[in-house]
This record gives sequence, C-alpha cells and structure tokens, in this order.
Amino acid sequence: MGILNLTPDSFSDGGLYYDRKTAFLRACQIEEDGADILDIGGESTRPGSESVKAEDEIDRVIPLIRKLKKTIRIPISIDTSKSKVARLALEYGASMVNDVTGLRGDSSMASVVARYKVPVVIMHMKGLPRTMQINPKYRNLIPEIILSLKEGIRIARSAGIDKDKIIIDPGIGFGKTTRHNLQILNRLSEFKKLGYALLIGTSRKSFIGNILDLPVDMRLMGTAATVAVAISHGADIVRVHDVKEMVQVSRMVDAMVRRG
Repeated sequence: MGILNLTPDSFSDGGLYYDRKTAFLRACQIEEDGADILDIGGESTRPGSESVKAEDEIDRVIPLIRKLKKTIRIPISIDTSKSKVARLALEYGASMVNDVTGLRGDSSMASVVARYKVPVVIMHMKGLPRTMQINPKYRNLIPEIILSLKEGIRIARSAGIDKDKIIIDPGIGFGKTTRHNLQILNRLSEFKKLGYALLIGTSRKSFIGNILDLPVDMRLMGTAATVAVAISHGADIVRVHDVKEMVQVSRMVDAMVRRG
C-alpha cells in the first residue's frame, strides 16, 4: 500500500504533494513502482495534528480520485475517518476505506462501508492524534489493543460488513511508545489469531528515528527492517512511503517465508 498524503502537515511528506498536478504524478509513480494499493488521505493524523473540516478534506481528495480512476489500474483506498468523505470517495472511484478511528470516529462510517461493499481497515488508536502521544500507558498492551479491535469488528459486522472485507491494524505509532511499537511487531501472531487480514504501517515513524537517532528523511533502512519483520510475522499489507524499495523487501521476504 503506497501512501499519498494530500496535506500540508503530514509528518513525513506534508506539503510535497499538496499541489494537484504533483499529487497526480506521484500517484502514477506509486503504481509504476509496484504498489498494489494507493492510499490517499486529505487529513494529517500525525501526533499533535488537529482535525480538518470534511469540506476541506473533500476538496483535497475528490478531484484527484476522479482523475486517477480514469488513469491507474490499482485500487484506491481513501484514508479518512469521516463518512461524508468516504461516501464521496467511493462514489467517484475509491474501492476501500482506511479508518484510523476503527469505525468509532463517525457513527455513519460502518453503514457507508457496508452499503458500498468495500474492504475497510479497522485501526487501533489510543486517544486522538492531537493528544495520543502524550505519555500513552497500558496495563496490558496487546490484550487491550485486541479488545479494541474486536469492538471495531463488532461494529463492522453489526452494520453488515462481510468478514472477508475487514482488515485490522494495531496502529503502530498511534498512542504508543517506542517500546509499545516493538512489542506489537514481535507479537503480530496474536493479532493473526483473530482471523482477519493484517495491515501494518511503520514507514518512517518516530520509533525508528528514536532507535537509530535519525531524522525522518533518513529512515529508509530502519523502515525496511520493520517491513521485513512484519511480513515474516504475518502482515498481509504494509503501508509505506518508499514504494519501490519496499516492494523489493516485500517480495524477498515473501520468497523466503511464504515460498513465493
């Protein structure tokens, strides 16, 4: 899953693809570099970020989705927690929803996903982006995340979303410390036991920078290590910025641990 942020303030590439022409070219490049899914978002969820209005998000993402639907072949995922944004994106060409609130942020989101019969990513986040990294604490990390994911799954199934349309994401970096993130990566098999496809997003995140003492633009090799471990521990989808390089990592790990 290749990341395309149409935002001025995302943690890694904020502002780089805010211009529509640049964003279009980047989307085409993501496909050419080998991504299987293009994930488009119009609202930053970096630590400390503030929410934006649905109208602003729509203005950022919908024109590009409409244009890309006629151009690229890979499916488009809309990264949003707002049902209004998701509905318009699905209407104009998206075929998947990636919701960082795990269907909790908007009570209408599950019904929109069910109506369009598309896959949905249910992610775990402790708190809100604005405050989630202010000393996050857990009594029992993995069981608490699993319990939260189960509630998101319950919401999805109650709305009529088929089991095979549900993807779970433990939410690396969303209300977690460096130690929490490492524990999650080491215990992915416990999430796999839930019986759903598993998405992991580690790309360029701060825990990599904390461990390697590197800025965000120098975390390629650290990201590669986390992608390799995630896939070897059961991840089905990896969400990344550096598509060309991570496609190579993914294919190599697949050949070794999944025998091609």
